[in-house]
Amino acid sequence: MKFAVLVFPGSNCDIDMYHAIKDELGEEVEYVWHDATDLSDFDGILVPGGFSYGDYLRCGAMANQSNVMAEVKRAAEAGKPVLGVCNGFQILTEAGLLPGALLRNKNLKFMCRTVQLKVENNDTIFTNQYENGQIINIPIAHGEGNYFCDEETLTKLKANNQIVFTYSGENPNGSLEDIAGIINERGNVLGMMPHPERAVSDLLGSADGLNLFKSIVKQWRESHVS
Repeated sequence: MKFAVLVFPGSNCDIDMYHAIKDELGEEVEYVWHDATDLSDFDGILVPGGFSYGDYLRCGAMANQSNVMAEVKRAAEAGKPVLGVCNGFQILTEAGLLPGALLRNKNLKFMCRTVQLKVENNDTIFTNQYENGQIINIPIAHGEGNYFCDEETLTKLKANNQIVFTYSGENPNGSLEDIAGIINERGNVLGMMPHPERAVSDLLGSADGLNLFKSIVKQWRESHVS
């Protein structure tokens, strides 16, 4: 399986994502600059965290205007897995690939520490290697991770089982319903604020994030390799 790691001016988690795929997962991966106009060679798209375009205007808003985002939308429409982490999640909401928005943390402070997540839905491309209800340890590093959506959207998210991860115990940023990660209705686009790519080895303090990437590869191989 071949992954693209998108790189915008201000991305700072692209190297972590690349390392997770190449060195821990053992799959093909390439960096793709934001002005790219073709992602057809890639099987999965990874939108990493950081501060794309310095978070000016609004987190993810300027990145959404980049050439590559038109290709990300085409990949999503084609059913390819698309993962957006932290700033990547913000970009996916700006692009309309996921509903809702990410607001300033409730305490108005940047937070960087490991939190516990609960796997709310393990029947997805991204979570099939977890147990339903499993508690995993994944780092956060964000200032605008407070997920919000209107009541109608929240009702749809619950009805369609689109809430994939919630914060367990402590809700660090004030997110609605403790939401830490959601998928689109089709189930091939995931946005999450915590960083699974920073939890792919015990040397990093946790390897709990590695199963997310293993899940993507497992699903892809079952669909493409006979």
